Amino acid sequence: MRGPDIQQQKLFSYLSPESRVPQTHPLRPIRIMADKALKELSPVFRELYSRTGRPSIPPEQLLRSLLLQILYSIRSERMLVEQLDYNLLFRWFVGLSMDEAIWDHSVYSKNRERILHSDLAVMFLRSICSQAEAAGLLSDDHFTVDGTLIETWASLKSFRPKDEEPPVSTGGNRNPAVDFHGKKRRNDTHASVTDPESRLFRKGKGKEARLCFMGHVLMENRNGLVVDTRLTQATGTAEREAALSMASDIPGTHRVTIGADKGYDCKEFVDDLRSLTVTPHVAQKVKGSAIDGRTTRHAGYAVSRKKRKRVEEIFGWMKTVAWLRKARYKGEEKIDWLFTLSAAAYNMVRMRNLGVVASG
Repeated sequence: MRGPDIQQQKLFSYLSPESRVPQTHPLRPIRIMADKALKELSPVFRELYSRTGRPSIPPEQLLRSLLLQILYSIRSERMLVEQLDYNLLFRWFVGLSMDEAIWDHSVYSKNRERILHSDLAVMFLRSICSQAEAAGLLSDDHFTVDGTLIETWASLKSFRPKDEEPPVSTGGNRNPAVDFHGKKRRNDTHASVTDPESRLFRKGKGKEARLCFMGHVLMENRNGLVVDTRLTQATGTAEREAALSMASDIPGTHRVTIGADKGYDCKEFVDDLRSLTVTPHVAQKVKGSAIDGRTTRHAGYAVSRKKRKRVEEIFGWMKTVAWLRKARYKGEEKIDWLFTLSAAAYNMVRMRNLGVVASG
């Protein structure tokens, strides 16, 4: 018997978003990890908001929604708000009921400054790492460091001399025509008018120069989880400087190892690592390597070189899933916050795949 196509909607619904999400859905363990981390951050949230006045949108809901934006590659906050309005899975993850109204997209911009100045992304990442440590997933002896370029939200036409007046528009609601061919442009004489903190940088010889920042991660070698991050301006020494900063923040006084690629094979950097009680498992250059037989003769050196390649999986996930190939924000502080939150999201996905939290 053919069923009737009834268009009239029911007046009441007795199903909640919780009942519509399968118990085996991959977001369930991530929700558990996120809720545990946000509960630990509750005292921090309490200090960020006034004790009087109209209740705000819960910061826990805002952060969960930003995690969804990263996990589901949502390109804008306008589209994120649209998805939150009709997507039951997203409503469940954020903690919204079926009847709750969705906030305006400008809420993210208004709350971003409050969130940025409180290091919430760093604390959230540390809380996720604490959960991984409790599950026995973290190594406290062996690490890998690496950096990657993050293209900024600015075009090369915006890279102009610092002492030059901006060009006049030719009309037609178009950007001014700029002819920079044959002209030498350097970071000490030029700056982007769109994102002045970005720098012109190229990855290597024969590569095109782009306006970008540089993101750095410190990965533990047991399961490839991110334990620390940095975001800096793109310079020739930024990778080594960020690596030293993250190495000095490794807890404990015991000797550890840090693997890295050939770009870190510099005598000054290797000596600085050794002064921090760190054994540098850096890939050797063909000529003039600072790594000698004291390091390469040990079997652990070969293991570190093999494990080091896993850090590229982190950058690959960030640039494809988290959409960090080209930054959505302008300014080092905002991109740094997003980079750290994306690292935390990667850790949660990785921990879920390792079976840390039961899906039920």
